[in-house]
Amino acid sequence: MDAAIQTKVNTWLNGSYDQATKDEILRLQKDSPDELVESFYQNLEFGTGGLRGIMGVGTNRINKYTVGMCTQGFANYLKKTYPDIEIRMAIAHDSRNNSRFFAETTANVFAANGIKVFLFESLRPTPELSFAIRHFKCNGGVVCTASHNPKEYNGYKAYWNDGGQLVPPHDKNVIREVEAITNVDEVKWDGGEAHITLIGADVDAAYIDMVKGLSVYPDVIAAQHDLKIVYTPIHGTGIKLVPGVLKAFGFTNVTIVEEQSTPDGNFPTVVYPNPEESEAMSIGLKKAKALDADILCGTDPDADRVGIAIKNHKGDWMLMNGNQTAVLAFTYMMEARKAKGIAQPNDMVVKTIVTTDMIYNVAKANDVACYDVLTGFKWIAELIKEKEGKENYVIGGEESFGMMIGDKVRDKDAVSAVALLCEMAAYEKSKGRSLYDKLIDLYVKYDFYLEHLISITKKGMRGQEEIAEMMQGYRNNPPATINGTKVVHLLDYQLQVGKNLVTNEIWDITLPKSNVLQFLLEDGTKISARPSGTEPKIKFYFSVNTKLASKEAYDDTHAMLMNRIKAVIEDMKLK
Repeated sequence: MDAAIQTKVNTWLNGSYDQATKDEILRLQKDSPDELVESFYQNLEFGTGGLRGIMGVGTNRINKYTVGMCTQGFANYLKKTYPDIEIRMAIAHDSRNNSRFFAETTANVFAANGIKVFLFESLRPTPELSFAIRHFKCNGGVVCTASHNPKEYNGYKAYWNDGGQLVPPHDKNVIREVEAITNVDEVKWDGGEAHITLIGADVDAAYIDMVKGLSVYPDVIAAQHDLKIVYTPIHGTGIKLVPGVLKAFGFTNVTIVEEQSTPDGNFPTVVYPNPEESEAMSIGLKKAKALDADILCGTDPDADRVGIAIKNHKGDWMLMNGNQTAVLAFTYMMEARKAKGIAQPNDMVVKTIVTTDMIYNVAKANDVACYDVLTGFKWIAELIKEKEGKENYVIGGEESFGMMIGDKVRDKDAVSAVALLCEMAAYEKSKGRSLYDKLIDLYVKYDFYLEHLISITKKGMRGQEEIAEMMQGYRNNPPATINGTKVVHLLDYQLQVGKNLVTNEIWDITLPKSNVLQFLLEDGTKISARPSGTEPKIKFYFSVNTKLASKEAYDDTHAMLMNRIKAVIEDMKLK
């Protein structure tokens, strides 16, 4: 074993760690030395969004000690930032194994540092944590979750006083304070229990009331209250709020997928508890078909991502991708507000740089400003803060099945998204149509944009290096053509530079630095390469577009665009 790794192992075996932890290290030494190396070869990085990793012993795992040291670093930064006031923090957790333990550990460390803590009494959706930060006028918050990752994972998302995740300068400042904690003996583990207040039902009621206020057409829901809705929380926290929100909206015909209704960190019915995955939605789809439902909705374990399925023009059920769902939701909010006479001249919508540009076309037609931000809802939250008092935020979203409607929650919110998507389905049904009919009409009107995502996973110590090498290769030697089409622009968000590869013209990109590359092709194709900030993988986003002559031409046009994407993937040797 590498000497540096062995030193770390010895520190844990001889330091102030509980006996169960030491016993597990000894077991790994004997039975799984490779796993022991993976557990200690690096320190689990506290990134700009917090922690995410596999649970277990070691510096490269999520456990009591890595969570406690991060919390101590966060607490130190809070005390430096707010030296003269009572610091207040809200804490929540999802249904994952050990999430309650990690949330209580976090609460105890903050409280031992003299910080007032509002701890949810039991599991709650991530968006409710964001809401609670603003509701209790907190200085920040933490939610213990690994979102949609497999059951082995857990995580720690850090928030600031606006209810959004950490952004500059706070993200880097907190990271510095966390990295300065090098020994578990520096952590204040207990002694502040009197500073912890349990919260629950009152916050639920306030949150549901807020979401109800987002409804644009309550009269339509009243007329279509028996819309057939099937909902699955995929063993997560959505069960706590989604049924109540749908009831508050006025929907009376909601079927919960019973097999996935109980919160369970083992996620017994799925491999990946992610509504992006057809496998995770398969039981719900079966139920929706049996009931001849109007819409199927699913949320991930911490209820910040939403997936929906609807019937297409052939009567077959189809899972919508995140871009399609975003186009429908953005369009509905813009058109409905205009029709109701509540649109404002300074309305704005926000999307991320890897989300469909079709939204630009819709916003332009509705005289609404549309802004691009980096991937991650913290950047949407930051833009809202920047534009406060000047522009009116309506909706934001990204292709990864996330939406944020209204500005009372500053992170993606699948609970309010489910309610609005069901309202949209009710609105179209009142006109004798479906959401699918609406989507095809939008393609005819605003051009047909088709998007596709592939993720390439590179595990272990070598994995991150391979991803870095891949990005460096694209950065230093960008392709002149892809699939026989000229690459016109290279956008490098890490270097904050855009370049016309034909004329060599260069311009500045004003967004913050991010390790993302985009290739814009002559035929309108856009390819984005982005290493994940939370997982050992690199994601490639593809977007192609063309005119859609008519509804009847949809199938042939879809096949043509999909073939174009496949050819691009093959040419880039990403298969």
